[in-house]
Amino acid sequence: MAEKRSLIGLDAAAMAAALIAAGLPEKSAKMRVRQLWNWIYVHGARDFAVMTNLAKDFRTQMAEHFTLARPEIVTEQISSDGTRKWLLRTGPGIEFETVYIPEAERGTLCVSSQVGCTLTCRFCHTGTQKLVRNLTPAEIVGQLLVARDALNDWPSTAPGRKVTNVVMMGMGEPLYNFDNVKAALKIVTDGDGLALSKRRVTLSTAGVVPMIEKAGKEIGSGLAISLHAVRDELRDEIVPINKKYPLKELLDACRAYPGASNSRRITFEYVMLMGVNDSLADARALVKLLAGIPAKINLIPFNPWPGAPYECSEWSQIEKFAEIVNKAGYASPVRTPRGRDIMAACGQLKSQSVKERASTRLAAEKLAPTSTSMNEVQSGQLARMPH
Repeated sequence: MAEKRSLIGLDAAAMAAALIAAGLPEKSAKMRVRQLWNWIYVHGARDFAVMTNLAKDFRTQMAEHFTLARPEIVTEQISSDGTRKWLLRTGPGIEFETVYIPEAERGTLCVSSQVGCTLTCRFCHTGTQKLVRNLTPAEIVGQLLVARDALNDWPSTAPGRKVTNVVMMGMGEPLYNFDNVKAALKIVTDGDGLALSKRRVTLSTAGVVPMIEKAGKEIGSGLAISLHAVRDELRDEIVPINKKYPLKELLDACRAYPGASNSRRITFEYVMLMGVNDSLADARALVKLLAGIPAKINLIPFNPWPGAPYECSEWSQIEKFAEIVNKAGYASPVRTPRGRDIMAACGQLKSQSVKERASTRLAAEKLAPTSTSMNEVQSGQLARMPH
């Protein structure tokens, strides 16, 4: 029997085409899409059987051809500060992480766009994991569905929203998976879908310059730049994509970003690395570098991970750095580290989804007579142990 197709992540036209291909009359497809869309994205339906206002034979037909399955939750970890991290799986070797950060006024979901990453930023744990593949729209949207399920955050079942903001800041470089990210965010921001305002969605890039304007025009979300250095020679080292798209090209693209204004500022992320990029001269250079750009600067204390080549700046140095930036007129909040105890903080995500030869895996399992499978170890459990 052929594998069932997921309806999650399909836009309205693609969903209608799928229904028609499954035998639904073309005349009724548009109406059925609206009904299914509402059940999937407003009610959070996980099974066609719960769609009680639809005819039973139609529900049976849908269940025969389609699925509403989410990514499988391999592990869920909850930090002492309330941060949650899910390791999700959608197939052999396809594992990725999603993080929920609750705050007093909002709840932010940090969403992955790739399994692994090609960028090898030296301060980032994800960058030590080779790229496995891009995530599909279903896998990207599925991360929000998993979070809403876990938090009981569906409009039809709970008042108020727990997930109020989405940031494409998880594993991977979103602009290297542009089409799938665009398709997913269209559903996330659809007023009849998951219904988050574009102002509450932020896409973070390390600086894929040719795609920045395209993202502004076609996605229209907020923009965050993973900056981390004010000189090309240093950024070449810690954010290697800078060798291809140096600072001048990156900042010119930011100045031209569609929709950027004082009410829609571009966020510049700046991780504080002791003795590397945290001098007061660096702070003054940062202010000069961003002149003319409507900007907010997020100063991020470096979050350690096993084998990391850097240490976090002293808190007193971060405060001095922030003072210079603030006095220049830029909002420069120091991001409070969240989820460090479960390796869920900025720069700490890593799933280590690597395909093993079956013979190697079976041999290893025979040598490990415990309840912990090699698959659990391979999926990155060791990398996420609290430190």
